[in-house]
Amino acid sequence: MKTLLTLVLLFATTAANAYDLYRRPRKKRDKTPTETVATPPAQAPQQPVASAQENTKPARTAAPRMEPARDLDPAQIDSLVAVWHERQKQDAYTEFFKQYILADSTASAGCPADSLYARRLRDLASPIQLPYNSIVQGYINRYTDSRYGTISRILGMSQYYFPLIEEELIREELPVELRALPIIESALSPVAVSPMGATGLWQFMPSTGKSYGLEINSLVDERRDPVLSTRAACRFLKDLYAIYGDWSLAIAAYNCGPGNVNKAIARAGGSGRTFWDIYDYLPRETRGYVPAFIGASYAYAYHRQHAIDPTPSPLPLATDTIRVARLLHLGQVASTIDVPIETLRQLNPQYKQDIIPATTKPYTLILPQRSVSAYIAREAEIHAKDSMYLKEYLNPANLDKKRQERTGTVYTVKKGDTLGGIARRYRVTTAQLMRWNKLKSAHKLRIGQKLRIEGR
Repeated sequence: MKTLLTLVLLFATTAANAYDLYRRPRKKRDKTPTETVATPPAQAPQQPVASAQENTKPARTAAPRMEPARDLDPAQIDSLVAVWHERQKQDAYTEFFKQYILADSTASAGCPADSLYARRLRDLASPIQLPYNSIVQGYINRYTDSRYGTISRILGMSQYYFPLIEEELIREELPVELRALPIIESALSPVAVSPMGATGLWQFMPSTGKSYGLEINSLVDERRDPVLSTRAACRFLKDLYAIYGDWSLAIAAYNCGPGNVNKAIARAGGSGRTFWDIYDYLPRETRGYVPAFIGASYAYAYHRQHAIDPTPSPLPLATDTIRVARLLHLGQVASTIDVPIETLRQLNPQYKQDIIPATTKPYTLILPQRSVSAYIAREAEIHAKDSMYLKEYLNPANLDKKRQERTGTVYTVKKGDTLGGIARRYRVTTAQLMRWNKLKSAHKLRIGQKLRIEGR
């Protein structure tokens, strides 16, 4: 045990020079658009940093070289790689706020709040204009209000989702600040569903999702796939920016559609060149959309200045991919290797019925890094359970029964339950539970209380 701990520590010190294993899934699918690849740690946005601060950065010391540990088994090596990935992601998250979100030089000088907020937004230097006004202030207040805990939960989720989102934005040469859109769209919940049927981190309607190549059927909904939906959102945003040439208008059109933005421009006399020029002519919901985007961007960057701490991420930060080429139920995996089925569902939210329907083409399964070797070693045992887990789904009558079971259920609150925990168990959002049960607070549950959970 001491030997293993020593190896872990030595391995972590070489992270700066280690080969980028995170870019290599164990089994790579050939040119399949549904591939979900675990992404490397997020790079901090390329924002200007004061030269004085640059000069104070500590010099990186060369990590000691070490020989590979040839006596470790695959599971132990996976554990070492997981430690490395987790440390990289946590370091990248910490360094962003340390190096790119500068300390407030005016905060202690009795600076008026309006001037302080305006300067902080200017310091975020972005190709997307982030102006400050009373409307934006209202959304800043909403996101930084510690009573709701919204940004604290989002900060925890962002440690998993933002590296995935940022890599796609950078690849498409889009502003990294667009990562804030899923905050206001879904509060970083891939299973969020709007009253109109929009779904996923980016809240795509079925028609829009399909037009950008997302698979949507009874078993798979790629609007809920974090990587594939982000790729579709990047293409959509690029198309909108090509139309308007202004990010505030493109973001508004993302919310209400180009048709409504065009009508607002026409009603403004055809002279509207930014969101604020046509503000009074937009649908009421969209009037708050761009200010909410600015408020969310502010709250994410400056949460420390408002004494907000992130909640721990409920998802493992180190993951890898497995290529699945035959029908598979997530229960087959969870019952064979040490991965809870709720973790599998959270990492693979696109599989609506817990089934990977790899009958005519392969799909991707995301696993915690520490479990990849165990999956490979016991793959035959996992697939041997297909008759146990899949027979009820292969019979159309049983599929109909399963769908009926999902039309709704009633849950009785037990000791120790939280609304968030119940939401995760039933793969819904806290907001949906509150709406279905007319709850005014997410923190006031009583033992024995009945909660209605609508089917999806």
